Amino acid sequence: MNTPEQSRSNAASAIKLEADKPTGEQPMELFITDEHTEYYLALKAGGDSDRGLLTGVLGGIGGCVLVGLGLIGAMQGKFDITYMTFSIGIPLFLVPFLWETLRPLPLPILFNRRTREVYYDHDGVLFHAPWDGIQAAAHEFQLVGTNIGSIQCASLEIRVWQFEKPETALMISLGAPFGKSLAMQKGFWEYIRAYMNNGPYFDEHGNHSEFDAFVKGQLAVRPKMSDSFKRTREQIKQAKREAGGKNYLSGSDVIKLILEPMFYPQARIQEFTYSIAKRRSRNRWPSVVVERLKANGPTTRLVDLECEKGAATGVECNAVTELK
Repeated sequence: MNTPEQSRSNAASAIKLEADKPTGEQPMELFITDEHTEYYLALKAGGDSDRGLLTGVLGGIGGCVLVGLGLIGAMQGKFDITYMTFSIGIPLFLVPFLWETLRPLPLPILFNRRTREVYYDHDGVLFHAPWDGIQAAAHEFQLVGTNIGSIQCASLEIRVWQFEKPETALMISLGAPFGKSLAMQKGFWEYIRAYMNNGPYFDEHGNHSEFDAFVKGQLAVRPKMSDSFKRTREQIKQAKREAGGKNYLSGSDVIKLILEPMFYPQARIQEFTYSIAKRRSRNRWPSVVVERLKANGPTTRLVDLECEKGAATGVECNAVTELK
């Protein structure tokens, strides 16, 4: 029996979603998409979501303050202060920056529109699945505990097979399940379906569109720390218009106007560090994947390559079929 401090999960339902059948929900992005391009959709595979935070805190706050003091000292002719603050402030940025960018990020889950297949890296081993005929398993459950209360959860998983060894398979999760409902996961599956079947751009019903307004609107909902000051100013302008010239500034607005510009360097440096780490990590994909992500790359699927090598490797062409 679980103790009061233990949480328990209660399975509520499990359904199967398919690539060619609508779920009845509208497309919805759940803050999982890392890149939405014309040729591939990259989903965060989990882990190191806060990469760049250390550089942002040390470099964006401590480093910028020290460098700023050093510049003030130089303007006043106090170069001893400048030397001291620079010798501390610059390493405060460079050391964590190098540490966070030189360590590889987990590779994302890739949905390739050109070849209509999925790629996944598991500890340096390539897994894949063809999109046509793919199925996903969606499970809804609750986590219950005295400390956490009741949390609604729903998972969304697909099966992938090891390249050239289809007897080895994995179930991978498309994002964390916590705080999500079954309807939300269906909506995210519709987002993926619309991209793969009708994309790269589509409307709120998942139908093909020549314009990227809906997609950009979905991706823009994701909170971005460096945009917080911009959002605050827009909210204040809106409050001013609604107040008709009366006192519209609240105490929280004043605090935001003071603190958010102070934390802006931290947010920008964190985002910059993450982008560099992500770009460096992309080089870890095998060449068979890298060349298929290019606009003029081959369109053959990895399962087609396996079939071509079937006689030599013993790989069955129909090994990668459906989710059991």
